Amino acid sequence: MSTADIIKRCEALYEDLHFSASREWKAADPGRKVIGYMPVYVPVELIHAAGMLPLGIMGGGDQMEVIHGDAYYQSYICRIPRSTIELGIAKRLDFVDGMLFPSICDVIRNLSGMWKLMFPDTYVRYIDVPQNYKDDIGGLFYQQEMRELLEGLEELSGRKVSDDDLRNSIKVYNENRALIREIYKQRSAEPWKIPTAELYLLARAGMVLPVEEHSDMLREYLEAVAIEDKPKRDNCRVIINGSFCEQPPLNLIKSIEMSGCYIVDDDYIQVNRWLKEDVPTDINPFQALASAFLHHSADTAAKYAETEEDVGKQLLESIRENRAEGVIFAAPSFCDPALLWRPMLADKISEHNVPYISFKYAENSGQMAPIREQAGTFADSIKLWS
Repeated sequence: MSTADIIKRCEALYEDLHFSASREWKAADPGRKVIGYMPVYVPVELIHAAGMLPLGIMGGGDQMEVIHGDAYYQSYICRIPRSTIELGIAKRLDFVDGMLFPSICDVIRNLSGMWKLMFPDTYVRYIDVPQNYKDDIGGLFYQQEMRELLEGLEELSGRKVSDDDLRNSIKVYNENRALIREIYKQRSAEPWKIPTAELYLLARAGMVLPVEEHSDMLREYLEAVAIEDKPKRDNCRVIINGSFCEQPPLNLIKSIEMSGCYIVDDDYIQVNRWLKEDVPTDINPFQALASAFLHHSADTAAKYAETEEDVGKQLLESIRENRAEGVIFAAPSFCDPALLWRPMLADKISEHNVPYISFKYAENSGQMAPIREQAGTFADSIKLWS
Protein backbone atom coordinates (compact mmCIF):
# COMPACT_ATOMS: atom_id res chain seq x y z
CA MET A 1 0.00 0.00 0.00
CA SER A 2 1.32 3.44 -0.92
CA THR A 3 1.59 6.37 1.48
CA ALA A 4 -1.15 8.09 -0.54
CA ASP A 5 -3.55 5.19 0.10
CA ILE A 6 -2.76 5.17 3.82
CA ILE A 7 -3.16 8.93 4.18
CA LYS A 8 -6.39 8.85 2.18
CA ARG A 9 -7.87 6.51 4.79
CA CYS A 10 -6.50 8.63 7.62
CA GLU A 11 -8.10 11.74 6.13
CA ALA A 12 -11.45 9.96 5.90
CA LEU A 13 -11.18 9.04 9.59
CA TYR A 14 -10.20 12.62 10.44
CA GLU A 15 -13.23 14.07 8.64
CA ASP A 16 -15.73 11.55 10.06
CA LEU A 17 -17.42 13.33 12.97
CA HIS A 18 -19.78 10.37 13.43
CA PHE A 19 -16.78 8.23 14.44
CA SER A 20 -17.93 5.36 12.22
CA ALA A 21 -14.80 3.26 12.77
CA SER A 22 -15.27 3.33 16.54
CA ARG A 23 -18.99 2.65 16.19
CA GLU A 24 -18.25 -0.37 14.00
CA TRP A 25 -15.72 -1.68 16.52
CA LYS A 26 -18.33 -1.49 19.28
CA ALA A 27 -21.12 -2.98 17.16
CA ALA A 28 -18.98 -6.02 16.29
CA ASP A 29 -19.45 -7.41 19.83
CA PRO A 30 -22.44 -6.65 22.11
CA GLY A 31 -20.20 -6.54 25.18
CA ARG A 32 -17.82 -3.90 23.89
CA LYS A 33 -17.66 -0.40 25.36
CA VAL A 34 -16.06 2.85 24.26
CA ILE A 35 -14.46 5.43 26.57
CA GLY A 36 -13.99 8.91 25.17
CA TYR A 37 -11.28 11.19 26.48
CA MET A 38 -10.21 14.77 25.91
CA PRO A 39 -6.73 15.41 24.47
CA VAL A 40 -3.31 15.90 26.06
CA TYR A 41 -2.97 12.83 28.29
CA VAL A 42 -4.93 10.08 30.01
CA PRO A 43 -3.57 6.62 30.95
CA VAL A 44 -5.18 4.84 27.99
CA GLU A 45 -3.51 1.59 29.04
CA LEU A 46 -6.15 1.25 31.76
CA ILE A 47 -8.99 1.56 29.24
CA HIS A 48 -7.36 -0.98 26.93
CA ALA A 49 -6.73 -3.42 29.78
CA ALA A 50 -10.44 -3.25 30.66
CA GLY A 51 -11.27 -4.44 27.13
CA MET A 52 -12.59 -1.06 26.01
CA LEU A 53 -11.72 1.24 23.13
CA PRO A 54 -10.11 4.58 24.04
CA LEU A 55 -11.61 7.25 21.76
CA GLY A 56 -9.80 10.58 21.51
CA ILE A 57 -12.27 13.48 21.34
CA MET A 58 -10.59 16.55 19.86
CA GLY A 59 -13.53 18.84 19.28
CA GLY A 60 -15.50 19.40 16.11
CA GLY A 61 -12.70 20.88 14.02
CA ASP A 62 -13.45 23.23 11.16
CA GLN A 63 -16.32 21.14 9.77
CA MET A 64 -18.85 21.54 12.58
CA GLU A 65 -20.98 24.62 13.09
CA VAL A 66 -21.33 25.28 16.81
CA ILE A 67 -24.86 26.35 17.70
CA HIS A 68 -25.92 24.79 20.98
CA GLY A 69 -22.41 24.73 22.44
CA ASP A 70 -22.25 28.52 22.51
CA ALA A 71 -25.13 28.54 24.97
CA TYR A 72 -23.07 26.64 27.54
CA TYR A 73 -19.77 28.51 27.44
CA GLN A 74 -18.69 32.12 27.14
CA SER A 75 -17.31 33.50 23.90
CA TYR A 76 -14.03 34.51 25.59
CA ILE A 77 -12.77 30.95 26.11
CA CYS A 78 -11.28 28.50 23.63
CA ARG A 79 -13.53 26.76 21.15
CA ILE A 80 -12.87 23.09 21.97
CA PRO A 81 -15.31 22.80 24.94
CA ARG A 82 -18.10 24.40 22.90
CA SER A 83 -17.58 22.09 19.93
CA THR A 84 -17.29 19.07 22.24
CA ILE A 85 -20.64 20.00 23.80
CA GLU A 86 -21.99 20.31 20.26
CA LEU A 87 -20.79 16.78 19.47
CA GLY A 88 -22.67 15.51 22.51
CA ILE A 89 -25.91 17.38 21.86
CA ALA A 90 -25.86 16.40 18.17
CA LYS A 91 -25.66 12.72 19.25
CA ARG A 92 -22.30 12.25 17.54
CA LEU A 93 -21.13 10.64 20.81
CA ASP A 94 -24.31 8.75 21.73
CA PHE A 95 -22.45 5.42 21.50
CA VAL A 96 -19.80 6.42 24.03
CA ASP A 97 -20.11 4.72 27.44
CA GLY A 98 -17.80 7.01 29.39
CA MET A 99 -15.89 10.27 29.14
CA LEU A 100 -12.59 11.17 30.80
CA PHE A 101 -11.49 14.77 31.23
CA PRO A 102 -7.77 15.14 32.01
CA SER A 103 -6.20 17.93 34.00
CA ILE A 104 -5.59 20.52 31.28
CA CYS A 105 -7.16 23.74 32.54
CA ASP A 106 -10.14 25.13 34.45
CA VAL A 107 -12.29 25.00 31.31
CA ILE A 108 -11.85 21.25 30.83
CA ARG A 109 -12.27 20.68 34.57
CA ASN A 110 -15.64 22.43 34.35
CA LEU A 111 -16.53 20.54 31.19
CA SER A 112 -16.39 17.30 33.17
CA GLY A 113 -19.05 18.65 35.53
CA MET A 114 -21.10 19.90 32.61
CA TRP A 115 -20.98 16.47 31.01
CA LYS A 116 -22.26 14.83 34.21
CA LEU A 117 -25.25 17.15 34.24
CA MET A 118 -26.02 16.80 30.54
CA PHE A 119 -25.43 13.06 30.19
CA PRO A 120 -26.17 11.50 33.60
CA ASP A 121 -26.19 7.94 32.22
CA THR A 122 -22.58 8.20 31.00
CA TYR A 123 -19.62 7.36 33.20
CA VAL A 124 -17.65 10.60 33.70
CA ARG A 125 -14.39 11.19 35.54
CA TYR A 126 -11.97 14.09 35.88
CA ILE A 127 -8.39 12.80 35.73
CA ASP A 128 -6.19 14.65 38.18
CA VAL A 129 -2.41 14.46 37.96
CA PRO A 130 0.36 15.15 40.47
CA GLN A 131 1.99 18.53 40.96
CA ASN A 132 4.70 17.06 43.15
CA TYR A 133 7.27 14.94 41.32
CA LYS A 134 8.59 12.89 44.22
CA ASP A 135 7.78 9.20 43.85
CA ASP A 136 6.65 8.85 47.46
CA ILE A 137 4.29 11.86 47.21
CA GLY A 138 3.13 12.67 43.68
CA GLY A 139 3.82 9.13 42.55
CA LEU A 140 1.66 7.55 45.24
CA PHE A 141 -1.07 10.14 44.61
CA TYR A 142 -1.15 9.30 40.89
CA GLN A 143 -1.14 5.56 41.54
CA GLN A 144 -4.22 6.01 43.73
CA GLU A 145 -5.90 8.12 41.06
CA MET A 146 -5.30 5.38 38.48
CA ARG A 147 -6.56 2.66 40.83
CA GLU A 148 -9.78 4.60 41.39
CA LEU A 149 -10.17 5.11 37.64
CA LEU A 150 -9.63 1.42 37.00
CA GLU A 151 -12.23 0.50 39.61
CA GLY A 152 -14.76 2.64 37.75
CA LEU A 153 -13.82 1.05 34.43
CA GLU A 154 -14.07 -2.44 35.92
CA GLU A 155 -17.55 -1.69 37.22
CA LEU A 156 -18.57 -0.37 33.81
CA SER A 157 -17.08 -3.28 31.88
CA GLY A 158 -18.10 -5.99 34.33
CA ARG A 159 -14.65 -7.56 34.31
CA LYS A 160 -11.73 -7.56 36.69
CA VAL A 161 -8.40 -6.30 35.37
CA SER A 162 -5.26 -8.09 36.54
CA ASP A 163 -1.74 -6.71 36.75
CA ASP A 164 -0.83 -8.94 33.80
CA ASP A 165 -3.68 -7.39 31.77
CA LEU A 166 -2.19 -3.99 32.52
CA ARG A 167 1.33 -5.10 31.65
CA ASN A 168 0.12 -6.44 28.32
CA SER A 169 -1.63 -3.14 27.55
CA ILE A 170 1.50 -1.20 28.52
CA LYS A 171 3.49 -3.38 26.11
CA VAL A 172 1.01 -2.75 23.29
CA TYR A 173 1.14 1.01 23.82
CA ASN A 174 4.93 0.96 24.17
CA GLU A 175 5.05 -0.50 20.66
CA ASN A 176 2.68 2.18 19.35
CA ARG A 177 4.63 5.03 20.95
CA ALA A 178 7.91 3.60 19.63
CA LEU A 179 6.50 3.63 16.10
CA ILE A 180 5.33 7.23 16.54
CA ARG A 181 8.79 8.20 17.79
CA GLU A 182 10.40 6.48 14.79
CA ILE A 183 8.21 8.38 12.33
CA TYR A 184 8.99 11.65 14.13
CA LYS A 185 12.69 10.79 13.99
CA GLN A 186 12.53 10.11 10.27
CA ARG A 187 10.46 13.26 9.70
CA SER A 188 13.19 15.28 11.41
CA ALA A 189 15.92 13.63 9.34
CA GLU A 190 14.10 13.96 5.99
CA PRO A 191 11.08 16.27 6.42
CA TRP A 192 10.52 16.45 2.66
CA LYS A 193 9.70 12.72 2.67
CA ILE A 194 7.25 12.86 5.60
CA PRO A 195 5.13 16.03 5.41
CA THR A 196 3.76 17.05 8.78
CA ALA A 197 0.24 17.14 7.35
CA GLU A 198 0.60 13.39 6.72
CA LEU A 199 2.14 12.73 10.11
CA TYR A 200 -0.67 14.66 11.77
CA LEU A 201 -3.33 12.60 10.00
CA LEU A 202 -1.52 9.38 10.94
CA ALA A 203 -1.53 10.42 14.59
CA ARG A 204 -5.19 11.46 14.46
CA ALA A 205 -6.13 8.03 13.13
CA GLY A 206 -4.82 6.57 16.36
CA MET A 207 -7.50 8.47 18.26
CA VAL A 208 -10.35 6.43 16.74
CA LEU A 209 -8.81 3.05 15.88
CA PRO A 210 -7.84 0.16 18.18
CA VAL A 211 -4.19 0.63 19.08
CA GLU A 212 -3.16 -2.66 17.44
CA GLU A 213 -4.72 -1.60 14.12
CA HIS A 214 -3.10 1.81 14.38
CA SER A 215 0.33 0.26 14.97
CA ASP A 216 -0.11 -1.86 11.84
CA MET A 217 -0.96 1.31 9.92
CA LEU A 218 2.19 3.04 11.20
CA ARG A 219 4.35 0.08 10.16
CA GLU A 220 2.80 0.10 6.68
CA TYR A 221 3.50 3.82 6.37
CA LEU A 222 7.13 3.42 7.41
CA GLU A 223 7.59 0.65 4.85
CA ALA A 224 5.90 2.68 2.10
CA VAL A 225 7.76 5.94 2.77
CA ALA A 226 11.11 4.12 2.71
CA ILE A 227 10.71 3.26 -0.99
CA GLU A 228 9.20 6.56 -2.13
CA ASP A 229 11.17 9.55 -3.32
CA LYS A 230 10.06 13.14 -2.92
CA PRO A 231 11.84 16.36 -3.94
CA LYS A 232 13.84 18.27 -1.34
CA ARG A 233 13.22 22.01 -1.07
CA ASP A 234 15.25 24.85 0.36
CA ASN A 235 12.99 25.24 3.40
CA CYS A 236 13.95 26.31 6.89
CA ARG A 237 13.56 23.95 9.85
CA VAL A 238 11.06 25.05 12.50
CA ILE A 239 9.39 23.71 15.63
CA ILE A 240 5.70 24.26 16.39
CA ASN A 241 4.85 24.88 20.04
CA GLY A 242 1.59 25.65 21.85
CA SER A 243 -0.87 23.35 20.07
CA PHE A 244 -1.00 20.65 22.74
CA CYS A 245 -4.77 20.83 23.40
CA GLU A 246 -7.12 22.37 20.85
CA GLN A 247 -5.84 21.13 17.52
CA PRO A 248 -5.35 23.35 14.47
CA PRO A 249 -7.27 22.80 11.23
CA LEU A 250 -5.35 20.66 8.77
CA ASN A 251 -5.07 23.56 6.34
CA LEU A 252 -3.10 25.54 8.91
CA ILE A 253 -0.42 22.86 9.00
CA LYS A 254 -0.39 22.70 5.21
CA SER A 255 -0.12 26.49 4.99
CA ILE A 256 2.95 26.55 7.23
CA GLU A 257 4.60 23.86 5.13
CA MET A 258 3.71 25.64 1.90
CA SER A 259 5.23 28.87 3.22
CA GLY A 260 8.77 27.49 3.08
CA CYS A 261 8.99 25.76 6.47
CA TYR A 262 9.85 22.17 7.30
CA ILE A 263 8.25 21.34 10.64
CA VAL A 264 10.80 19.12 12.39
CA ASP A 265 9.08 18.87 15.78
CA ASP A 266 5.68 19.80 17.20
CA ASP A 267 3.37 19.27 20.16
CA TYR A 268 0.32 18.11 18.18
CA ILE A 269 -1.75 15.24 19.65
CA GLN A 270 0.31 14.87 22.78
CA VAL A 271 -1.57 11.85 24.08
CA ASN A 272 0.41 9.38 21.96
CA ARG A 273 3.73 11.15 22.62
CA TRP A 274 3.31 12.20 26.23
CA LEU A 275 5.43 9.37 27.61
CA LYS A 276 8.82 9.79 25.98
CA GLU A 277 10.31 6.41 26.93
CA ASP A 278 9.00 2.86 27.16
CA VAL A 279 7.09 2.09 30.35
CA PRO A 280 8.67 -0.86 32.24
CA THR A 281 6.64 -4.07 32.23
CA ASP A 282 8.64 -5.92 34.89
CA ILE A 283 7.41 -3.96 37.93
CA ASN A 284 4.04 -3.03 39.43
CA PRO A 285 2.14 -1.50 36.46
CA PHE A 286 0.68 1.39 38.48
CA GLN A 287 4.13 2.25 39.77
CA ALA A 288 5.54 2.00 36.23
CA LEU A 289 2.91 4.34 34.76
CA ALA A 290 3.26 6.82 37.63
CA SER A 291 7.04 6.88 37.35
CA ALA A 292 6.83 7.38 33.58
CA PHE A 293 4.53 10.38 34.07
CA LEU A 294 6.74 11.93 36.72
CA HIS A 295 10.12 11.44 35.10
CA HIS A 296 9.71 10.72 31.37
CA SER A 297 6.79 12.83 30.14
CA ALA A 298 6.53 15.78 27.77
CA ASP A 299 6.69 19.35 28.97
CA THR A 300 3.62 21.41 28.13
CA ALA A 301 1.76 24.33 29.64
CA ALA A 302 -0.80 21.82 30.93
CA LYS A 303 1.79 20.14 33.15
CA TYR A 304 3.11 21.63 36.36
CA ALA A 305 6.76 22.70 36.10
CA GLU A 306 8.65 21.60 39.20
CA THR A 307 11.32 24.31 38.99
CA GLU A 308 11.88 27.47 36.97
CA GLU A 309 14.87 25.81 35.30
CA ASP A 310 12.56 23.12 33.90
CA VAL A 311 10.58 25.64 31.83
CA GLY A 312 11.77 25.46 28.24
CA LYS A 313 14.37 22.76 28.89
CA GLN A 314 12.78 20.21 26.58
CA LEU A 315 12.15 22.85 23.91
CA LEU A 316 15.84 23.79 23.89
CA GLU A 317 16.77 20.10 23.71
CA SER A 318 14.42 19.65 20.77
CA ILE A 319 15.91 22.67 18.98
CA ARG A 320 19.37 21.12 19.29
CA GLU A 321 18.37 17.54 18.47
CA ASN A 322 16.25 18.49 15.46
CA ARG A 323 18.64 21.21 14.23
CA ALA A 324 15.75 23.69 14.23
CA GLU A 325 16.42 27.19 12.93
CA GLY A 326 13.40 28.82 14.56
CA VAL A 327 10.25 28.30 16.61
CA ILE A 328 6.66 29.10 15.70
CA PHE A 329 4.47 29.58 18.75
CA ALA A 330 0.97 28.63 17.60
CA ALA A 331 -1.59 28.73 20.40
CA PRO A 332 -5.39 28.51 20.32
CA SER A 333 -7.17 31.77 21.00
CA PHE A 334 -8.03 32.17 24.71
CA CYS A 335 -5.86 29.19 25.72
CA ASP A 336 -4.67 30.56 29.07
CA PRO A 337 -2.04 27.84 29.76
CA ALA A 338 -0.38 28.20 26.33
CA LEU A 339 -0.55 31.99 26.26
CA LEU A 340 0.85 32.30 29.78
CA TRP A 341 3.66 29.84 29.06
CA ARG A 342 4.66 31.32 25.71
CA PRO A 343 6.50 34.42 27.02
CA MET A 344 8.53 32.25 29.39
CA LEU A 345 9.52 29.92 26.56
CA ALA A 346 10.27 32.88 24.28
CA ASP A 347 12.56 34.41 26.90
CA LYS A 348 14.37 31.09 27.33
CA ILE A 349 15.06 30.52 23.62
CA SER A 350 15.95 34.21 23.12
CA GLU A 351 18.81 33.68 25.56
CA HIS A 352 20.14 31.22 22.99
CA ASN A 353 19.47 33.52 20.01
CA VAL A 354 16.75 31.30 18.54
CA PRO A 355 14.34 33.35 16.38
CA TYR A 356 10.61 32.91 16.81
CA ILE A 357 7.21 34.23 15.77
CA SER A 358 3.78 33.70 17.31
CA PHE A 359 0.15 33.67 16.25
CA LYS A 360 -3.18 32.38 17.51
CA TYR A 361 -5.78 30.18 15.83
CA ALA A 362 -9.05 28.36 16.51
CA GLU A 363 -9.92 24.83 15.42
CA ASN A 364 -12.31 26.33 12.85
CA SER A 365 -9.91 28.96 11.48
CA GLY A 366 -10.71 29.51 7.83
CA GLN A 367 -8.49 32.34 6.55
CA MET A 368 -4.99 30.93 6.17
CA ALA A 369 -3.41 33.61 3.95
CA PRO A 370 -2.17 35.81 6.87
CA ILE A 371 -0.66 32.80 8.65
CA ARG A 372 1.02 31.62 5.47
CA GLU A 373 2.41 35.10 4.80
CA GLN A 374 3.69 35.43 8.37
CA ALA A 375 5.33 31.99 8.31
CA GLY A 376 6.78 32.68 4.86
CA THR A 377 8.28 35.99 5.97
CA PHE A 378 9.73 34.24 9.01
CA ALA A 379 11.28 31.55 6.80
CA ASP A 380 12.76 34.16 4.47
CA SER A 381 14.25 36.14 7.36
CA ILE A 382 15.92 33.01 8.70
CA LYS A 383 17.46 32.23 5.33
CA LEU A 384 18.65 35.80 4.84
CA TRP A 385 19.95 36.80 8.27
CA SER A 386 20.39 33.79 10.54
